[in-house]
Amino acid sequence: MTDYRGIAGRAGQVDSTGTIPTENWQELVASGYFGVFHPEELGGTGGDVAAQLKAMESLARACSGTYWTATVSALLCGNLLRTYGNEKHHDLVRSIVSGERLAAFAIVETAAGSDASTYQTLVRRTGDGFSINGEKSRITNAPRADIAVTLARRERLEGDDGPEWCLAFVELDQPGVRRYDIPHMGLRGMPWGGIVYTDAHVDEANVIPVPFTELAEGMTWGWLLVSVAAIATAESALAATVRHAKQRVSFGRPLAHMEGVQAQLADSRAQLDAARVLALRAATERVAGHSARELIGMLKVYATEMAVEVTQRAVQIHGAAGVTIGHEVERHYRDAQMNVVGAFATNRLREQLVENLTQTPATYRPTNWPQPTPAPTWSGA
Repeated sequence: MTDYRGIAGRAGQVDSTGTIPTENWQELVASGYFGVFHPEELGGTGGDVAAQLKAMESLARACSGTYWTATVSALLCGNLLRTYGNEKHHDLVRSIVSGERLAAFAIVETAAGSDASTYQTLVRRTGDGFSINGEKSRITNAPRADIAVTLARRERLEGDDGPEWCLAFVELDQPGVRRYDIPHMGLRGMPWGGIVYTDAHVDEANVIPVPFTELAEGMTWGWLLVSVAAIATAESALAATVRHAKQRVSFGRPLAHMEGVQAQLADSRAQLDAARVLALRAATERVAGHSARELIGMLKVYATEMAVEVTQRAVQIHGAAGVTIGHEVERHYRDAQMNVVGAFATNRLREQLVENLTQTPATYRPTNWPQPTPAPTWSGA
């Protein structure tokens, strides 16, 4: 794995200040991190799946906030631009690979998280291209990004039977775009917030109609990056806990000699390795061009909730130190919670996995609640 020692050394500072220092970005550019996900003709290194996973986990272990910021831009947005864009958009990918530009994936809205049916952001045709109106909220990189890959509905005029949905590649440094920060519990260095579009301009070439089922497949890159973040956070928490258990003497013996602590460490190790095996299988399928939606969905559920369990054990074994602000495992615990809901909530993913398993879509129907039985009347003597 690449040694991001400098970034790791600044992880506490990133968490406490909520800002990623310039040195982190310079280190990522020098290491070629942004390019590992893209082919050489786009300025990348064309890393295979093993190289990509190793690079991702190495950076996520060094600093989760930096990892999220960099990987949403390079992996998620970069792949969407590469897949659906033309040569002009490939130039955008090159600027992301070089570290010159930062991208955000603007999907979630203020009134809805995973339920895309409620999204209202709309793209309309104008005289010189398109305009976009709506608000995206709780978006990674929103306050700092140069461009937003935005999921939006299309205004379809009479005779237009194309897809209802589109990806709009929106330049954010323009009139009609307002951005704001949202404070958050974990991943504090990651810029997180909202984007408000008010008749913002979008070039015609930057509106790509795409069927939603196809978009959903592309979004699995987001589930993968969150899963790797969870695995890395859990691994860091476990490593810190093993060190502590070996060094801390209580009641005349190291914590590591206590059966209860041993059981917790063993469970964490087994769960982590199981998640890593599933991650390799899922990523291999996805990079090979196969649909790995179900595999990555299972990985996202298992890995993110596993990381919460592992970090909970880490806090417990550290005792009062583990809940002290500024302690390493306290930071890992907060970061782990963010991954469970990030990209797609695990509860909703479970529903989708069962739908695939049973081949039965989950549909809502109003319940015909039974009417209460009238109370008997008393007609005593």
